[in-house]
Amino acid sequence: MLLPYFQDEFIEAGCDEAGRGCLAGPVFAAAVILPKNFQHDLLNDSKQLKEADRFALRQIIEKEALAFGVSLVDHQEIDRINILNASIKAMHLSVDQLSIRPSFIIIDGNRFKPYQDIPHQCVIKGDGKYFSIAAASILAKTYRDEFMLDIASEYPKYDWANNKGYPTVKHRKAVIEFGMTPYHRKSFRVSDPQLSLSI
Repeated sequence: MLLPYFQDEFIEAGCDEAGRGCLAGPVFAAAVILPKNFQHDLLNDSKQLKEADRFALRQIIEKEALAFGVSLVDHQEIDRINILNASIKAMHLSVDQLSIRPSFIIIDGNRFKPYQDIPHQCVIKGDGKYFSIAAASILAKTYRDEFMLDIASEYPKYDWANNKGYPTVKHRKAVIEFGMTPYHRKSFRVSDPQLSLSI
């Protein structure tokens, strides 16, 4: 069972990102402030859930959250400032959108830059530990998936409708065969899926 909050003294926002390991498209992030008594049996790390469940949960989160924000940093900026900085920037932009100012932020993972003067705590695998981070992971993932589905028809050979920009064998083969699209992150190296390491 996930926990409702990391600390109960201050208003707490949970943050997470989606698309950090993708070859194409933006990185998305979300920030969510939930009521302290929020409970939902299905809510968990977005990677553990079926797509239909993620979209159903998104409606519940957006209805019941005290505040939420979703932001993106595009592939061009990812190439300019690197994916870690882009992920943190997207989380900062999401906190900017919150209609309630949090007094504490919890973040999935182990890297973050302070947001203004608000104290924060990084939590490794936090999307499987705290409701607000899990909720942020659901929003970031569903909004990013929608973005990739919207552009998938422009470049059908890359199979974004299924892989959402992640480096599947089919996606990597398409990049090697047809080159990069305008949506690809040029700073990301694409390895040949046929290559095997000789150890």
